[in-house]
Amino acid sequence: MEAFLLSTGIVALAEIGDKTQLLAFLLAAKFRRPLPIVFGILVATLANHALAAAVGAWISSVLGPEAMRWILGVSFIAMAAWTLIPDKIDDEETSLGRYGVFLATLIAFFLAEMGDKTQVATVALAARFDAIVAVVAGTTLGMMLANVPAVYLGERIAGKIPLKLVHGIAAAIFAVLGIATLLGAGAKLGF
Repeated sequence: MEAFLLSTGIVALAEIGDKTQLLAFLLAAKFRRPLPIVFGILVATLANHALAAAVGAWISSVLGPEAMRWILGVSFIAMAAWTLIPDKIDDEETSLGRYGVFLATLIAFFLAEMGDKTQVATVALAARFDAIVAVVAGTTLGMMLANVPAVYLGERIAGKIPLKLVHGIAAAIFAVLGIATLLGAGAKLGF
């Protein structure tokens, strides 16, 4: 349950103001068909984060506990710093309209998530916890919590969210996780 709740919270906070949330705003404004956009986000996130979690679990199985502790600790601290850097969206990620709303959203979100903060966080969380399903379910729920309102409420709420505060909270959580991991807080989990 800890893996699920932590994954949900971290990704939901990290996603606010992220390029994929900006993509959700743009797709909603462009297509004005929220349901296929939401389903496209869901399928893309499940596929992307399942892949990321599998990589995280594999890394965890290959490396020893001491190496994992240091890699994860430093990774979480790096994620804290990365969370504070604002994202911008590329024009090519929104030029997929010829494929239909669902497929355009699926392709755009899957590609936008490659190497994104939330994908890297999913790798680290899956390596940290021995609970791939809980991590993928949590990170996917976190993505949906951040992006579904973006699709339905669009630009009306974009300017009302204090992004610096939200990013600061997410960065603080990543930093605390990193420091706790480096100090051996995950020892009971084998790290």
